[in-house]
Amino acid sequence: MHTEGIFSFESAAEARERYESVGPAAQTVVREVAKAMDFDREEYDDRVTGDVVETARDALFASLLEAHVGSREEFEEWRAGYDGEVTTVGHEDVDRVVWHSGPDGDAVAATFQNEPEAAVATLRRQAFGRLYREIV
Repeated sequence: MHTEGIFSFESAAEARERYESVGPAAQTVVREVAKAMDFDREEYDDRVTGDVVETARDALFASLLEAHVGSREEFEEWRAGYDGEVTTVGHEDVDRVVWHSGPDGDAVAATFQNEPEAAVATLRRQAFGRLYREIV
C-alpha cells in the first residue's frame, strides 16, 4: 500500500481553511494558462469568470487530496477498523482499491484493476463531490 497526495483533514473547518488557501494558486494557474493561450485583456475579461477560477480551485484542491492505494485485502483491513460509512464505486471483483476518508466520518473508495492513476483521479472527483463540496 502507498499514499499519494497531501490533504487529509480532521475537521470540516480545516478543510475549508485549506480550500481557501489554494484560491490564490488557482487564480495564478488560470492567469498563466490564459497568458499561454495568448488571451488579450478583452478576451481574458470575457472568458475568465469567477466560475472558471472556482473550477480551477476545486480541481486543485481535489488533486491534492490524500489517496491510499492498495490491495483489496489492505482496503478491507483498513475498512474493518474504520468507524464511518464508506461509499465504494467500481466493481467488487477487482484486486485493487483506492480510498480517502473525509473529516466528517465518511469515506469514499474506488476499485480498479490496472490503472492506478485513473483510479486516483476518479477517487478524488468522488471525494470532492461527496465529502467536500458542501463544506467548502
